[in-house]
Amino acid sequence: MSKEITENQFPIQSLLSARLLLSPQLAKGRVYFLSDMSGVISLYAMNQDGSMPEPLLPVGLALQNPHIMRGYNYFVLPKLHKVLVMIDENGNENYQPCFVPLQGGIPEPIFGDKYKNEQLALAYCDIKKNIAYFFRDDRKTPNMECLKTDLATLETTSLGKSIYGNYFYGVNRDHSTVILTDGYTAGDNVLYVLRREMPERQLLYGIPIEKRAKGQEVKLPNIGTCNFTPDEKGLLFRSNIFNDEGSASYLSFNDPQNIVEVPIQGIRHKGSGELVDIRTVDGDRFLLEYNIGGCSWLYECQFRKNGSSMQVTVERTLCGLPPLDEGVLLGAEFEVQKRGSKPSIAYVLSFTKADSPAQLYLYQTETRSKAPRVLSRERVLGIDQRFLSQGEDASFTSFDGLRVSARLYMPSEDLGFKGPRPLVLYVHGGPQSQERPDFTWFSMPLIQFLTLNGFAVFVPNVRGSSGYGLKYMKHVDHDWGGKDRLDHIEGLKMLEKDTRIDSSRRAVIGRSYGGFMTLTLVSRHPKLWKAACDMFGPYDLPSFIYRLPETWRTYFYLSVGHPEKDREFLLERSPKTYLKNIKCPMLIIQGRNDPRVLEAESKEVVENLRANGVEAEFLVFEDEGHDVIKFKNKVLCYTKIVDFFKKHLNL
Repeated sequence: MSKEITENQFPIQSLLSARLLLSPQLAKGRVYFLSDMSGVISLYAMNQDGSMPEPLLPVGLALQNPHIMRGYNYFVLPKLHKVLVMIDENGNENYQPCFVPLQGGIPEPIFGDKYKNEQLALAYCDIKKNIAYFFRDDRKTPNMECLKTDLATLETTSLGKSIYGNYFYGVNRDHSTVILTDGYTAGDNVLYVLRREMPERQLLYGIPIEKRAKGQEVKLPNIGTCNFTPDEKGLLFRSNIFNDEGSASYLSFNDPQNIVEVPIQGIRHKGSGELVDIRTVDGDRFLLEYNIGGCSWLYECQFRKNGSSMQVTVERTLCGLPPLDEGVLLGAEFEVQKRGSKPSIAYVLSFTKADSPAQLYLYQTETRSKAPRVLSRERVLGIDQRFLSQGEDASFTSFDGLRVSARLYMPSEDLGFKGPRPLVLYVHGGPQSQERPDFTWFSMPLIQFLTLNGFAVFVPNVRGSSGYGLKYMKHVDHDWGGKDRLDHIEGLKMLEKDTRIDSSRRAVIGRSYGGFMTLTLVSRHPKLWKAACDMFGPYDLPSFIYRLPETWRTYFYLSVGHPEKDREFLLERSPKTYLKNIKCPMLIIQGRNDPRVLEAESKEVVENLRANGVEAEFLVFEDEGHDVIKFKNKVLCYTKIVDFFKKHLNL
């Protein structure tokens, strides 16, 4: 296929024509969801039996991307006839809880200006009792605070503060007992309990960091959100205490330090991955979510307890089998309807794949054995499915024998490109994250746009990535730019043997930590690259950590390094130290309102590159934060990246 035909036939607007359908909720026969059909992410509702989506927020008011947001974007409150919505200002992540009428309207901050310029993240909401729990980050002190709010009266109670989080982790039916957690690094957390009669929280499980002896090794539990069992005598949750990939676990309040593993019967999936989450639905009914090879599985299960004997039994598979297979779950919520003595449960799901947009699916309460009903028909306009790349496994063995999962996206043969293809390495953020077959995330439309324009795209989940067990994820602690960097180099070496790829024409792109790794790779291995794109990536680790919000710093001190105590190490790992080695042209992309990687960090990169005589283009979005989510900005961003790579890779 000729260059001219490709450019005319596959504009980025075609890939972005499929609207996002995210974070669905059910309430009284209505489906609520997030979508970008107005050009920004906003809140919509429609009848579950079918109707036109109705906007609930004013045109132009943008919500945050739930992929990067802490907590929930919203909760529907049928008893109050309102929706609780979390709103920030153009990506600054200072979320403020607002009420909107159930039928839509102008958001009203529920606390007025009390928490202005602070971040309140919605951790949980009990829609039966209209009680919400928030994480409070005042942006001034290292402490995180947990708040409990009666949404009917707006009476708010502090449940305590901690520099390690004091995160809400679970609550019993009458809200008399709350589970809280402190987290130190990924997988390292302890549980606390706060009962109504207690003046302050008490340790429930684990060894607090301040009580650990110097050099003491602690088995990391990686305890997930805690669910009270029906008798409220214990907690059911996911942990890594018994299995590196996670297992169902039970804590008895009578013997909290002796957590036991709960067997699971009836799972349908095969392969390696992780148990992601366990959630209460109603009574003894729970949801189990797995990430297997990057793909989602969701099971409805029953928890049975008879004395000391316990078991979780799968009753049906909600996600993982056709048509909801080989993709990613983007939200799953339910509505419990009491019909006689037995509850009926309806589920609404959002699901996507690498080459197809998200759709909404409904499991009706009365059709438990049948496939879900499709509520949407989103599609990519103007591009035949056969032109999109499904990707292929490109996993490899790294320098030290570690298996690294990876995918290679080649241009479809139907596009007619001839000869070896130039290569783009895509590095995900986190680092404790994972690139998955998710068409709604920023990376996948970019990957598809690159393949449509003749590029091959290599996407490795190097050590430190989530989805492959706790041990694999912990590899990156105190080693940013170390063995994770070498994994990328080994993957590139493997691809040099692939005759479909022209390894003399290589580019690299990454976001956030992926931007850090992009800068690291082009500065430490300058001869490998013809071009690079850094999207809001740290380049000077000591200054980056100092610039973080106060509440973030404690985590980074423990997981990456302390700007003073570990300064020599952090400088050795900072791309800034090697910036003079960079030879290839660079595109730097930044959101003006980014609270995580400040504009000043990216501006310094550009200024130093230009001072060294390196071509450096700087693209700043005035109305974005640590992401690019608005339609007009996406069009510009994707187009700029692909044009930049085409120019410098001679495509």
